[in-house]
Amino acid sequence: MAFDREKLEALRARFGDSQGGETFDPRFKRVAEKIFSESGTRLAPYSGIPTFLTAPHREVSPDKPDFGDLQVAMIGMPMDLGITNRPGSRFGPRALRTIERIGPYNHVLDCAPVHELRVADIGDVPFRSRYRLEQSHEDIERRVGQIVDAGVVPLSVGGDHSISHPILKAVGRKRPVGMIHIDAHCDTGGPFDQTKFHHGGPFRNAVLDGVLDPTRTIQIGIRGPAEYLWEFSYESGMSVIHAEEITGLGIPGIVERARKIVGDGPTYISFDVDSLDPAFAPGTGTPEIGGLTTREVLELLRGLKGLDIVGGDVVEVAPQYDATTNTAQAGAQVLFEILSLMVFSPSITGRKA
Repeated sequence: MAFDREKLEALRARFGDSQGGETFDPRFKRVAEKIFSESGTRLAPYSGIPTFLTAPHREVSPDKPDFGDLQVAMIGMPMDLGITNRPGSRFGPRALRTIERIGPYNHVLDCAPVHELRVADIGDVPFRSRYRLEQSHEDIERRVGQIVDAGVVPLSVGGDHSISHPILKAVGRKRPVGMIHIDAHCDTGGPFDQTKFHHGGPFRNAVLDGVLDPTRTIQIGIRGPAEYLWEFSYESGMSVIHAEEITGLGIPGIVERARKIVGDGPTYISFDVDSLDPAFAPGTGTPEIGGLTTREVLELLRGLKGLDIVGGDVVEVAPQYDATTNTAQAGAQVLFEILSLMVFSPSITGRKA
């Protein structure tokens, strides 16, 4: 194709002197207008007080909570008393808050969730003790219960995976929810070391408490040496997709199966960062080789657009094993993807894919 000087002159006339936020495509213009000032600048990603996804911070009293007009509340749960291996995910919320340059635009889902939803980072669960696991679970259930009672959807950052049990007790209190669970482990193990409250058993507990519907639950990416602990998943009717099956099934096939299993009902998304291969996410307490790639996880999550998402969590980021911050980066991106899905959740905005 010959060089087109007329087209070059037209591009110069249109874009040569335009400001950084001046866009012409309506799809991009609606985003740029929200993040650029009139002078053509925007907030530097490394400036200001860090919050999840650079969302506004809103202080909500634990005694007299007022969530105002919020649709989604992002909340940190810095607690790892339920771990069985390496500690450190108590630092996960702080690590995710420090990750910059996530969003604001999701080009695959075509949304800018922090600008299209009334969403805020409401800080961390106010734990009464740093030493007592069961009491910490009570604190989580109480705080998430306040969120749910206000008609707001919780999006949580842990912390170890035991936090999902008290969250589900609040989210599924009125009716059991379905779940898309992305993890290396099923986390449906029984009691050991004199307690059932640990990060290897939250979903057995949630099913037995009647807040999680196992027939509407799919667990994706399962692998490692603990398969003998997961019989409850099969006996209860959960669908399990092992990491070894992913290549053969393909992500589109897994998405189709997940959508069929959860259907149109209320659905929770739980993402354990150890679902990713340690090559992508070494900063976690129980790494398992042979896991998902970041690209596979993004494709999987984006395929869930339009489901009725009523809550979600990202757990098990342990930054002290994360020398490159890759794990926190992946966790923050997944948080962004789940928030993006909430833009299209009928329970939140009434929008459908």
